[in-house]
Amino acid sequence: MPKIVHIISGLHTGGAETMLWRLLKGGNRQCFDPVVIALMRGGALEEEIRALGIPLYHAEMRQGRPSLRAFARIAGFLRQEKPDVVQGWMVHGNLAALSASLLVSPRPRVFWAVHHSLGSFEREKRLTAFLIRLSSSLSARAEKIVYVSEVSRRQHERLGFDADRSVMIPNGIDTDLFVPSEAHRISLREELNLSAGTLLIGVMGRFHPQKNHAGFLHAARRVIACCPEARIVFAGSGMEPGNEELVSLVRKSGLEGVVHLLGERRDMARLNAALDIAVSASSFGEALSLAVGEAMACAVPCVVTNVGDNGVLVGSTGVVVRPNDLEALAEGCLSLIRLKSSGRQTLGASARERILRNYALPMTIRRYEELYSSCSKGERS
Repeated sequence: MPKIVHIISGLHTGGAETMLWRLLKGGNRQCFDPVVIALMRGGALEEEIRALGIPLYHAEMRQGRPSLRAFARIAGFLRQEKPDVVQGWMVHGNLAALSASLLVSPRPRVFWAVHHSLGSFEREKRLTAFLIRLSSSLSARAEKIVYVSEVSRRQHERLGFDADRSVMIPNGIDTDLFVPSEAHRISLREELNLSAGTLLIGVMGRFHPQKNHAGFLHAARRVIACCPEARIVFAGSGMEPGNEELVSLVRKSGLEGVVHLLGERRDMARLNAALDIAVSASSFGEALSLAVGEAMACAVPCVVTNVGDNGVLVGSTGVVVRPNDLEALAEGCLSLIRLKSSGRQTLGASARERILRNYALPMTIRRYEELYSSCSKGERS
């Protein structure tokens, strides 16, 4: 039974981290033996992975400070586990997987997973930009490079990533968990002390510059001016009242009392199903947004910026606008509000059907497992 060791920076609830957890949860444990190594401690998904009975190790790396000691720990874990495949996740995990594998004999096959698109390197942390360029020069040493979006694949290949190693596996959405639910609509409005007919606009995901929450709040001022009864929900890591930067942005936008900060939640399926409109205002970095796909699976029409493959994901089931075009973002939300409930329900039904047809989780898991199976039996590239 092939042993697959996954190496990832940490286990907070970001898109790549959630995708790894779903792959572990839904994968065939009779055919594959998974292990996880996190470079850093912390994150809500640690408990979820342990609950699956999957071994979890920590390299004890500190934020932004790679160390030889941490790589030595990873190599020691690999010698102990003797994996057939080491799967890296994102740039730090990818390089850690390759570097540590070189210290192990026999050397396991190394796979990379790329979960971001490339904008200007000026927007990246200096270390991250350096590591992306370094990855380009080392990419031929990976067995395969899994991309979750076509835009990301093309961008990385132009940067010099080995095109012969490229494999496309989009993120998968759990369509059994993320479903339409009138009960969830009612319960969230009761939780927030809102009337049953309140129109809810949701922004789901972590607090990070690429998500452009400041830009969304600027656009939201026009939306609320035209539809003052609407309310906005922020949920995700860092999206809580204790985040002084976010609270300041809300205050400066004049939307205090309109925006509800729910923080990191484990009931994201419930929150998504309660929305009337979901928004992704990201200005860079997205590849294929799990948050958008999850809202679509709940039959919620979306307004998204055309970053990564998000425009392809939404297609004609929502509104796609240029990044940083805040007037278009506001108008996109207002256009869905003008459709009234029946029009949004029609779009939402099409959105869910699009996810079921093209992005359902079992298809994604099957493609990862087929990739691992073919490479564990075949010759090295």
